[in-house]
Formats: sequence, structure tokens, C-alpha cells
Amino acid sequence: MSAYKRLLFIVNPHAGVKKKDSALSDIILTFSDHYYETIVCFTREPGDAETLIREHAGEEFDRIVCMGGDGTLSEVIGGCRKYAMNIPMGYIPAGSTNDFAQSLQLPMEPAEAAERIMKGKPHKLDVGMWEERQFVYTASCGLFTRASYDTPQKVKNVLGHAAYVLEGMRELTQVRSYHMQITAGERTFEDNYLFVTICNTISLGGVMDLSRAEVNFSDGLFELLLIPMPRDLIQLTQIVNALREQRFDTPLVTFIKTERVVIKCPEKPDWSLDGEKAEGKETVEIRVVPGGISMFY
Repeated sequence: MSAYKRLLFIVNPHAGVKKKDSALSDIILTFSDHYYETIVCFTREPGDAETLIREHAGEEFDRIVCMGGDGTLSEVIGGCRKYAMNIPMGYIPAGSTNDFAQSLQLPMEPAEAAERIMKGKPHKLDVGMWEERQFVYTASCGLFTRASYDTPQKVKNVLGHAAYVLEGMRELTQVRSYHMQITAGERTFEDNYLFVTICNTISLGGVMDLSRAEVNFSDGLFELLLIPMPRDLIQLTQIVNALREQRFDTPLVTFIKTERVVIKCPEKPDWSLDGEKAEGKETVEIRVVPGGISMFY
């Protein structure tokens, strides 16, 4: 085995709508065909992926690959950065939504994704920091945010992408806004906001799609999208049409690129970081870490 390189493979067996057991042997065989000795580790609950990275941080690996949903990917990347495992990463999507994988146009078939990782070249990608917590592709608060972390995993596994939409529709019966002062660079915005997101992605939980022409994953900037509370039905219609048609030149929607955002909100709304809950704070700083990860895509 001395001629083999070493690969750490972290698998979330609970994520996703498909059974992954039958795919594991094909994936590991693919790694072996490319002369990788694979060390397989399974997560059992949230936080395990980072723990596994910590436990293996002192070992020599040539690549790290994770299989699961966006939350698993976020944990692995966070662990790698925290414990200085600066190793190129691969991602085999197996979640119920896989927003980030869709943005990077990764194969959804596990064996094909494994082959892409083996044959591809790593690219630098930006990551975000919400205070001291890292996120990969989105930090959001307001409408539809709770759907990403409150929807039970079993429901996500059964309904997949639709689960986020259905749970988000429930929130429409309890629509509320938050008064925020938002500073991005030299610009300051203040209003009652229905939804706020700082993201580096094309897709957001099936709720919203952004144009590929608007998003660059490695430009040192994230996209800031602000949706204010409409004052009447006419404004609501205008906002919905603008989002559907991806028109961000309307004064009712703010869409800018930024490397740092400071958000002040006395009501301390909770946030969703890559689908995981973050307790709200009165003042939150969000910044971009350029080239924070190296990933095959």
C-alpha cells in the first residue's frame, strides 16, 4: 500500500433522499482505481464532521472528501480551516437540496461525482464568516430562513427539495419584518426587512434563484440581497416579479456585492448559516475570506 495516497472520506448516512449504502462501494472502488487508500468515517449527529476532522488533523492526507448535504460540507470545511488541514476537498452531494452543489454544477450521481474529484483540478473558493462562525454559501435571516433548520430531517429525506418550500409556506402565515440598519462598505441601508441574505450561490433552498452572470465564487465578494416589507399589494407584486425575473434594478430590492457587512437589529433575529441555526445578536459582522477553501468542481 506504500504506493497509495491517503484520502479521508467523511459520510453523513442520514442526509438525503437516496440510500447511499449501495453507492459507497462504487465510490471507494473509484478512489482505489486512482491509487487512494480511503479512510471512511461516518457522522451520527450535527457537529460530528468537525470532530472527525479534529481527530485526524495530525495525520497525513492528500485529499478530503465529504458525502452528505450542504450542512455536512459546511462542517467539514469549517473543521479543515479550524484545524489547519489545508488539503484540497471534494464534495459528493447526497442531501435533500444541495444548493451549493447545484451552483457548482457538480454531478448528482455519487460515482460520477467521485470520478470528477479524482480527475478534476482544485479551484479556490471564497467562504464567509458570520462573527466567528464560518459558512460556505449563505447566511440568511427573515422569511423562509427557519425552514432550512426547523424542517425535520425525516421530512427532508422523504420530500427532498419540496420540504423547504412547504415549510416556508407555513411561515407566510406568520410574516413579519425586522427593522435593520445594514452597512456594506460605504453604503448604509435602513428599513423593515422581510428577508436578508449574504450569499455566494446560485440557488437558495428552492425559494430563490440568482443568475450565473451575477455570481462569481472566487472574486472576494459575496452578494447581499435585501427584501423590504412591502407596504401594499402593489409593492408585493413588484417585488415578486423582480425576483422571478431576476431584475434587481428596482428600488424595492437591494442587490449589491460586498466583502463586509455589519447588521444592527435590536430584535436579534436568528440566522441560518448553510441551513444550520445561528442565535441572533443585536450586531452581527459578516465578512468574506477570499480563497478560503480549495475544492474540485
